[in-house]
Amino acid sequence: MKFLNLILVLSGMITLNANAQTKVDAPEDKLEKDRKAIKSLAGFYKVNFNYGEVTAPDPNYQFSKPYRSHAKEWAEIIVDEPKRIVIQHMLAIDDTTVIKHWRQDWTYEDPNIMLYTQDNAWKKGSFTAADVKGKWTQKVYQVDDSPRYQGFGTWSHVGGHDAWSSETDSPLPRRESTVRKDYNVLTRGSRITITKEGWMFEQDNKKVVRTPQGDKLLAVEKGYEEFTKIDPKTFAYAQKWWTNQQNYWADVRNVWADVIGSGDTLKVKTMANGKLLYETLFSLGDQSVKEKWTAAQNKEKVKTALQPYLSK
Repeated sequence: MKFLNLILVLSGMITLNANAQTKVDAPEDKLEKDRKAIKSLAGFYKVNFNYGEVTAPDPNYQFSKPYRSHAKEWAEIIVDEPKRIVIQHMLAIDDTTVIKHWRQDWTYEDPNIMLYTQDNAWKKGSFTAADVKGKWTQKVYQVDDSPRYQGFGTWSHVGGHDAWSSETDSPLPRRESTVRKDYNVLTRGSRITITKEGWMFEQDNKKVVRTPQGDKLLAVEKGYEEFTKIDPKTFAYAQKWWTNQQNYWADVRNVWADVIGSGDTLKVKTMANGKLLYETLFSLGDQSVKEKWTAAQNKEKVKTALQPYLSK
């Protein structure tokens, strides 16, 4: 009898331990873990960029030279809502020069997305609640706050490791857009992993030639962008610059939101009247700060400035 009781007790203990190990986080707990991971992308970093083509279907394809670079980048949370987090990146070139860089908007269970087609054009995609359940969309924008690419995926938190991945089409990367004409779409396979030192942005990218007849794979590349935390003192000028400019760029984002929301398609020209789009908007930002424009003035001037760059 004692032996039987011992077996029953041990069995109970094993069952309790198994139940404890397989406990599933409540949805609210998972959502908060997701938010914490996303917010940890913000900070002051040294970034190493490494890209290289690894394979191609054509045996005669001439592989491009590997791309390596580095920069100092500050990523600042500018919107923190329960289901929307916006992170603005700034490049600190030196003690007197800063460039407003890319922006990433994270939205939770968002059925609306802009899908890149080709030739700097996008179309609206709409997904069901089931498609995006429990998922976060990363919406990436250019330095001028025009769309770049958007994709959704699930954050995982296994064994203390936080990671997110997705695949979506995008324009050519800036490092190749001015020097390559042999492909017109980059299908990005993105994976973000939080590390002790910062985070890793790993990419498996397909360089695609898109025509009315379909897609043709040109080459595949691997990419690694390693964000390593560094001393914030390096970014004193960038922080001062952003303090002066942030209201203007908030108005720019609002104008873009109206433009994107006004139709089912969007096509953006990078050049108009002899000026690049980002040059036009950056110049307006300096003028806004100097002349102390109101939000209404900012929006009106940005709307007017955007018109030559837009087509449906």
